[in-house]
Amino acid sequence: MTTALTVAATAPAQAGQHRFREYVALGDSYTSAPFVPIPDLLSLGCARSFSNYPKLVAAAFGVHRFTDVSCGGADTTNMLNPQSTILGTARPQFDALTPRTDLVTLGIGGNDFGVFGAVIDKCPELRASDPAGAPCRAHFTVDGVDTLKAKIAQTQTRITTVVQGIKQRSPKATIVLVGYPKIAPEHGTCPDILPFADGDYGYLYAIEQALNAAVANAAAATGATYVDTFGPSTGHDACAPDGQAWIQGKDLNLLRAANYHPRYEGQAGVASLTVKKLTGKPATVSATEQAAWAAKGRELTRSAATSPAVKAANDRVRTSAQR
Repeated sequence: MTTALTVAATAPAQAGQHRFREYVALGDSYTSAPFVPIPDLLSLGCARSFSNYPKLVAAAFGVHRFTDVSCGGADTTNMLNPQSTILGTARPQFDALTPRTDLVTLGIGGNDFGVFGAVIDKCPELRASDPAGAPCRAHFTVDGVDTLKAKIAQTQTRITTVVQGIKQRSPKATIVLVGYPKIAPEHGTCPDILPFADGDYGYLYAIEQALNAAVANAAAATGATYVDTFGPSTGHDACAPDGQAWIQGKDLNLLRAANYHPRYEGQAGVASLTVKKLTGKPATVSATEQAAWAAKGRELTRSAATSPAVKAANDRVRTSAQR
């Protein structure tokens, strides 16, 4: 089931006269934003937040029709194939595209070949074996080849194919590929938040760089627009002070974000960067801008959560789940 609705132009006024009528958001959990702060139960286990960055972007541009089909755990194959979730089966994300769609955002790639899951599952587990070294890097390096980076190279080809598929279905659409913000700092460690061995902070950073390069290269190869969130998120990694960090650390917070995923602040930052890219403004996010976007996200959440239609629909989902 998709989330399709009309959104009022109530986000921070940065869109100017750039207007889109039909916007479709595609992507994985960095787009759907689980637990930021509560998921829409109608998303059938995809854990789409009421205030993820696509909803903020849709509000900023005052789009007439907005459809968010992003889904936690999605990879590029779920553009054309259904996705199983804990609450049901999500339809192929491409089903939301039409010839009238004039804006598409796509945040995908981290789950392909299990790269993201491999890093966050294995690296903390290996820390105890060599806390000052880089046991995770060693684990994923086979005969001198970084196996994760090799998989990311294949992911680039997949993302390129996805963009070509979007163009076929929505030939008039502006297509935006949204990168991944920083999880690890460029320098320093914070083992209580990111329980990686000291040397594996650099490894996580390098994997993130490679993944974003794959997304950027796919955009360049297809003429799509790339939104860099990696560079502008400097100082907002998971090790940053509370309130400045865009990314949640190792601990799941049901009212803040899933572990190793963007918080309110991260979704606000990505929304701001996406709108700025589309309106030709500098790719920076000030503290004041981030606060304004985050406040608008909270407003969207309150509005959606108290909507009689949403409450009634969510009650039906809960009742069905209890049977």
